Parts: sequence; structure tokens; C-alpha cells
Amino acid sequence: MLWSATARLSANPSPLHLPVSNQSITVFGKSKPSRVRCSHSRAMESNDDTSKAKGLSFDDFLSKKPYSPPTWASHLKPIPSHVFSLAHLPTPIHKWNLPNLPQNTEVWLKRDDLSGMQLSGNKVRKLEFLLAEAVAQGADCIITIGGIQSNHCRATAVAAKYLNLDSYLILRTSKLLVDKDPGLTGNLLVERFMGAHIQLISKEEYAKIGSVALTNVLKEQLLKEGRRPYVIPVGGSNSLGTWGYIEAMREIEEQLQIRSNRIKFDDIVVACGSGGTIAGLSLGSWLGALKAKVHAFCVCDDPDYFYDFVQDLIDGLQAGVNARDIVSILNAKGLGYAINTSEELKFVKEVAAATGVVLDPVYSGKAAYGMMKDMAENPKKWEGRKVLFVHTGGLLGLFDKVDQMAPLVGNWQRMDVNESIPRKEGIGKMF
Repeated sequence: MLWSATARLSANPSPLHLPVSNQSITVFGKSKPSRVRCSHSRAMESNDDTSKAKGLSFDDFLSKKPYSPPTWASHLKPIPSHVFSLAHLPTPIHKWNLPNLPQNTEVWLKRDDLSGMQLSGNKVRKLEFLLAEAVAQGADCIITIGGIQSNHCRATAVAAKYLNLDSYLILRTSKLLVDKDPGLTGNLLVERFMGAHIQLISKEEYAKIGSVALTNVLKEQLLKEGRRPYVIPVGGSNSLGTWGYIEAMREIEEQLQIRSNRIKFDDIVVACGSGGTIAGLSLGSWLGALKAKVHAFCVCDDPDYFYDFVQDLIDGLQAGVNARDIVSILNAKGLGYAINTSEELKFVKEVAAATGVVLDPVYSGKAAYGMMKDMAENPKKWEGRKVLFVHTGGLLGLFDKVDQMAPLVGNWQRMDVNESIPRKEGIGKMF
């Protein structure tokens, strides 16, 4: 079915509800915030004079430039020839004051949710490389595929429009909704504002046909109409897209180098939904100077599937490494992809109330939930370690969970103003 584009938190947070084995994690108060200043142009700096990080200049944004890889990745093949500047980089890194961490454990946050507005999240890093190839091949439209609230499809629709390309999005939904207008909730609102051509497919049909065959069907249709489509796989996760997070590792290294007190991360934690992000991060950490252990919490399929998929991606770059040597993949799927328990949603809400950081319910929310659960069950594994958690965005996905989230928030009431307070018509200007 084709659809074209026409269409309060508490000041005193309650305890974090985490499923634990024989321990509990509770917020007893707020830690004193770290004095790290972060901005697009000076990320993770403590001294203006030592800052060398670059933000996007007036001439950089939306520009296409020749690409030169990090020296430690120069042996990979093929190396992309060009890259677009689509994201607001570098994204900040700051201390994340999560409660009740294991002894002497620090968690820091890489804010890839701040890579832009409509383009926020991890997908834009992959699109910088994928769309450079699309333009080089003379494409006039982009095809991609994902779930009904796909962050990747939303980012693709925005980036494509920036580059004067049409977008065709195949979105997976319930068989009960496949013949109905998909509405304007969350990512759908942005996609339809961008003029994206939306094609709905039921989850059952998707499971029987597969994403590759479905995108090929649409590609053949568009070719017959005289269009020049370029296909981007689920999540932008192929060997070319993997360069987005190889490049992100270079960015993290540069951010660490400009700190006056050089911090070194022992671990990197990130959500895994399509595999490209963890492939790039893991390979970059392994080859580069950081050498941090990467822990990926998968929110769909299972760890064995992703070990094999990541292996295919890095083999496509002739990396010559074993996926199981460079990343540890844990299961955080829970009830299923994009399906949340009340405990998971309560966790997302309470992390926001305690730390000011809003996690999405599908990816980073489940990954952080899984990380905190593992820290509670295996504290010795994490004691004394410095952990970098990569926030991959997805805030718009929360709007699809409002019915489930509503009972968790509350904290509102009508303001009662005593009759003794003077009143005069028109004195209150309403802006």
C-alpha cells in the first residue's frame, strides 16, 4: 500500500527499577555533575587554548569532499572516494552520572543523538558515505527499508531531500494496519513532511520475502519508470556504511587527545539493531589507538546472527580479523524488536528524571537497561573501569510509546491561586 506525503517529569525522581539477580539499584540522590564542557565545535574540552576539535563551518555542511581514512585503517579495501558532510560533528562526550554504578566505575556518554535535528542519531554517519556513492552513480532517488518507526528511514528521507533526491521507504507494519494511513506519529511525521513515498508491507510478508527482495522489487518498478534508484539496506548497514563508525572512532580519539587530563576508555557500550555501527566501532577500536572492549546489546535477532553479520561486513573491507575477537554481543531484545516491558519504559523515564538524558525505547534504552543489569549482576566485571556509552538517538520513537508511558509520568496539577492575590484584567500578557 502506497502512502505519499500529504498527510512532565518529577523534580524528585523515584528509584530506578532494574531487574537484577540478587541486588537492587536505587537512586538515592543526584551526583555532583562533572565540569566537562561540550559543544559542536569544542567537544569534551577542559581548556579553550588546547582545543583542536573542528565543527562544521559555513562551507562544510552538505558539501562532498574527497575522503582520506585514518592511518590505522588505510589498509582496508575498498576505501570510499568521497564523503558528504551531513552530520553536526564532533558530537559531545560528557560524564553520565548514573546512580549506583560498581565501585570506581565511570560512565561517559557519546551524544550521537545530537548529530542534528531531523538527522539525529547514528544513521547519519553511515549516510554520509552511502549518499556520496549514490550521487557519484547518478542516482535520482533512494530506496531503503525498515520498521514503521525506523530512525534510519527518517534520516534517509531527510538527507536525500537535502541532496535533491526523492526517497522511497518500505515500512514494515502490522497486517491489521497495512491498508490504513500510517498516520503522523514520530518518525512518520518527518518522513511525510519530506515528501517521502511510503510503501507499507506487513510483518508477515516481510518475513517471507525479505528486505533484499522487497527493495529489488521496488527498484525494478522505478527503473521501468525511467528513474535511477540507489538502494540502501536496512539500517544503512553494509561494508560502505561501516566506514561511518570507523570514522567515528577517529573522532573519539581526537576528542580524547585534546583533554588536559587524558582519559582512556576501557569499554564502549552501544545498542545493535542492524550491525553496521558495531562493526565500525569494533574495527576502529581494534585497529586504532583506543583498544577499548566493545560491548554490543542487540535489540533484535540474537548474538550469533550478529557475529556472522558483522563478520561479513568486516570481510567486505578485507580487515582480516575475527568478529568474535573484537566485539562482545549480548542479548537485550526482551519481548522483541520495538516491544517494551513496563520495566524498560520505567527505566527510560527514570534515567531522564535522574540525569537529564532521554533514551529512546528501541535501541539505547534497551542497551542501557542491559548494561545496568549486567553491572548489577556482575559488578566485579565493571569495577574501576571507564565506560563510554554511545547514545545512537531515536528520540522520535518515544512518541509511539505515549500510551504506555502516560501512567509513568504524572506530576501535574492545576495551580491554585489564593483569592487574596490582586487581579486586573489585561495585566498578564500572553506571548
